[in-house]
Amino acid sequence: MSRTRRIRVIAVMAATLVCLGTSQLTASAATTVVINPGTTFQRIDGFGVSEAFGQANAIRNAAGATRQQALNMLFGTADGAGFSILRSLIPSGSDSIEPKSPGSPSATPTYVWNGNDDATDQGQLWLARQAKGYGVTTFYNDAWSAPGFMKTNGSDSNGGSLCGTSGASCSSGDWRKAYANYLVQHAKYWASAGLTPSALGFVNEPSLKTSYASMLVSASQAASFMPTFSAALTASGLSTKAACCDTLGFDLLPGYISAVGNANAGLWTSHGYSSAPAATVSSGGHSVWESEWGVNGSTWNTSWDDGSTSAGFTWAQRIQTGMTRANLNAFLYWWGISSTGHDSALIGLSGSTLKASKRYYALSNFSRFIRPGATRIGATSGDSNLTVSAYRNSDGSTVIVVLNTGSSNVSAAYTVSGRSGGAATPFLTNATNSTAAQAAVGLSAGAFTATVPARSLVTYLIP
Repeated sequence: MSRTRRIRVIAVMAATLVCLGTSQLTASAATTVVINPGTTFQRIDGFGVSEAFGQANAIRNAAGATRQQALNMLFGTADGAGFSILRSLIPSGSDSIEPKSPGSPSATPTYVWNGNDDATDQGQLWLARQAKGYGVTTFYNDAWSAPGFMKTNGSDSNGGSLCGTSGASCSSGDWRKAYANYLVQHAKYWASAGLTPSALGFVNEPSLKTSYASMLVSASQAASFMPTFSAALTASGLSTKAACCDTLGFDLLPGYISAVGNANAGLWTSHGYSSAPAATVSSGGHSVWESEWGVNGSTWNTSWDDGSTSAGFTWAQRIQTGMTRANLNAFLYWWGISSTGHDSALIGLSGSTLKASKRYYALSNFSRFIRPGATRIGATSGDSNLTVSAYRNSDGSTVIVVLNTGSSNVSAAYTVSGRSGGAATPFLTNATNSTAAQAAVGLSAGAFTATVPARSLVTYLIP
């Protein structure tokens, strides 16, 4: 949303208890967890971050070893987060592909593209190339605003609306088609670099007026633009979906869906700031992404469980809730890497040193193991303090994510339908562990018993 974002320590003494399991269902198990692949929910498109507003260049310009470490932490699937979606900002000022007005909406625009020299793109194209090298194929490019000459206020910042949309009349004319063509051209440039965007957005937080790039778009205005936008994308021949509308919170998204209609969009997107994703929306079968959410603290915070919005535990709860109650198809944090001078990123960069917050590890417990194309499957818990979600990856592996929200360790007997032997490897995150592999627990007749420490997050991977 902006360049710097909105910002009880309990010692977990029994952290290693997670690896104490048996292959038999024993009487010591206090509760049961049942995983049922026969019950299916949403498809998972992935997890991701953005490095907009110059953060990509900060990675690009870091010393070689630091740069490689940063990329591994973001996109590596062996010991990194394995992020599979990269969200990039479409510039709208003098650094845009159309820095000057052609004079009228119908005049031929003069587009500017720097190709391999993407300095005006603030390193985002470079970063996308690096991500692709790690196997990332989902790129979401989103404009915060149209160029100023297409808007009622003549500026790409401080709000203003797109000329020609409902209630936004301009002496220069109706710029809806020109803006749609501009967005599609940006996507074509990325496609020519081998990075076809999976989705393209035309606005960011449309109810918010800010001193940086922003554009006010009501639900009715979105409805008056999206058919033109979708038609332009279809005519382009690109596989890119038209996204709407990166609302400030999930309380606002239903109004845009209702106004725009499912026929005029291919993807619904919202942020988590004004309202968290905690219930499903009527999406017409389209994916629903939480496309940005973060904190805006002024002090770098790496805590796991201090009760703040920066804490890793807080984010573990938010992700688990979003996946199970809102049926999210994707979950994106704001910045992946940024300066430790504030608290906006998952990983802090100070000089040549990278410091991961516990937010990073909370997200990694999901993103490293739940891969694009996975399906969320049935999971029930007999203990209200033990929240559980489960997923079946396309390679057949099963992922069980368990969050113990209570102050006591919880032993549980797990039953995984359709499984017989094998083993479940736990990955533990809490105050003293960071997505740390624990000793594997054997399965017998599809069952195993394991203990989750208090205030801890555990991901079980069953190949």
